[in-house]
Amino acid sequence: MRKIATIGFFDGVHCGHRYLFDRLSRESHERGLAPLIVTFDIHPRAALQADYIPKLLTTPEERAALLSQYGEVLMLSFRDVQPLTAAQFLELLHTEYGVEVLLMGYDHRFGSDRMTHPQDYRRAGEAQGVEVLPVGEYIDGELHVSSTEIRTALEHGNIAVANELLGRPYCVRGKVVHGKAVGRTIGFPTANILPDSPLKIIPKTGVYMAKVNTPTMDNAPAFVNISAEGVIEAYIPSFKGDLYGAELELRFVRYLREERKFDSLEDLRLQIKADVDNILRPA
Repeated sequence: MRKIATIGFFDGVHCGHRYLFDRLSRESHERGLAPLIVTFDIHPRAALQADYIPKLLTTPEERAALLSQYGEVLMLSFRDVQPLTAAQFLELLHTEYGVEVLLMGYDHRFGSDRMTHPQDYRRAGEAQGVEVLPVGEYIDGELHVSSTEIRTALEHGNIAVANELLGRPYCVRGKVVHGKAVGRTIGFPTANILPDSPLKIIPKTGVYMAKVNTPTMDNAPAFVNISAEGVIEAYIPSFKGDLYGAELELRFVRYLREERKFDSLEDLRLQIKADVDNILRPA
């Protein structure tokens, strides 16, 4: 089938990416071409820079699921295509996958020959039978929308900005494991969550309100503490029972306060009670 494609790593599948996908959808309908989203299995910089360890907004599985809402997803091995020039990569898309039109995001570059100007990509595309169309930047008011900006917001605990740029709450998934059980001794049993991926960004140390999906309930308000050691604990007021071994999904709603040490367990209990009352209070 003849296709129109766009290409990128698309970490986070944020508002800027969806602006590009909206254009992909419009062009596909106008041209009678099937939409295709081309992405990669690993962050390109991780292949190009041996000591680089990416901190990701989405795991490959999350990214593929989000991207599939906007078209067919083709996930290529970056290391396999890394040696290709722009022209060779465009030839691959055209001959192997039927791509006739390629939308290029405003800051995207590809090919081992490191071309920089849109007209260079257009000329390379013409030689391979692919029309290359540059797409302008998406700007949300005064906010520059990028995966880097979202990562920075999360690292500073600015959940409101991160969620606005993502267009949805930031999510961390993981399995419930055994912890120190301090919360249980003061009436607030918490679930210690081990994230599914060590590459996933964990928001700044502190206390948050989140919504949680468990195997038996959805969208339950939760008190979440992230320690300086990166341990994630969630207290779910409406849940009673055992969650050990269960997979939870945390969607961060807002930052409540910094983590701090308390003089006694009673002081800790009173503060957690105040935090829980805060998250349960109608907005």
